[in-house]
Amino acid sequence: MAQRQYVKISIEDRVALLTLDYPPMNVLNTATMTELNDALDELLANDEVKVIVITGGGQYAFIAGADINELASIKSPEEGREFMGTGQALTKKIEGAKKPIIAAINGYCLGGGLELVMACHMRICNNRAQLGQPEINLGVIPGFGGTQRLPRIVGKGKALELILTGARISGAEAANIGLVNKAVPANEVVRTATGLAKKIATFGKLALTAALEAVNEGMETSLEEGLELEVEKMVSLAGTEDAKEGLAAFLEKRQPKFVDR
Repeated sequence: MAQRQYVKISIEDRVALLTLDYPPMNVLNTATMTELNDALDELLANDEVKVIVITGGGQYAFIAGADINELASIKSPEEGREFMGTGQALTKKIEGAKKPIIAAINGYCLGGGLELVMACHMRICNNRAQLGQPEINLGVIPGFGGTQRLPRIVGKGKALELILTGARISGAEAANIGLVNKAVPANEVVRTATGLAKKIATFGKLALTAALEAVNEGMETSLEEGLELEVEKMVSLAGTEDAKEGLAAFLEKRQPKFVDR
């Protein structure tokens, strides 16, 4: 496993905990995004990892946003496109991953941090965390996907309210509007997220991947096309060892033993 300056990885029960550790606020700049991208590539290629949890190091932040100093140093549209392209490539990789990725939001989650979170497949949040898209306060707008993913998650009206006012909301409110799956006390965030991940990791990899693909690809099509996609994904699993084992275990009233084949 590669050694990195800003990213730490631990693996237990087929769940990888990926921690961005760039004190004090874990901001996203070219260096941290590059390390996150490389770490994700490593974990997605590791057959011993079924689920990935992303969290922030330290006491204050999950990810407090993009690095303002690096943003301020951008002098041309080309440099801006390169920086935004790095962020969007990272969020697209997370969203399109063939393994479930869960965000464990342990503190401030603003700007680029919230954009990264929205690309994750599930989100567990500290109920007192602060979430928002504050870019309007800087005279700019979200650039890592916030204007596109936020309306798809919470609806156009609420998304525009958050983007156009730069308002912050608590983790508890984020759960109420469906921005996160669940809000829990601060000391339970990582434990809850990894517990969810370990539960998911007990199931067969083929079915997990098929479910992710069916949902992600289906959301970009019409309902009719999505239904056909679902059938194709289901049929592709029918003859697998895991499908046979799952059906047999149900009939025999025992826990299945999936082998990812």
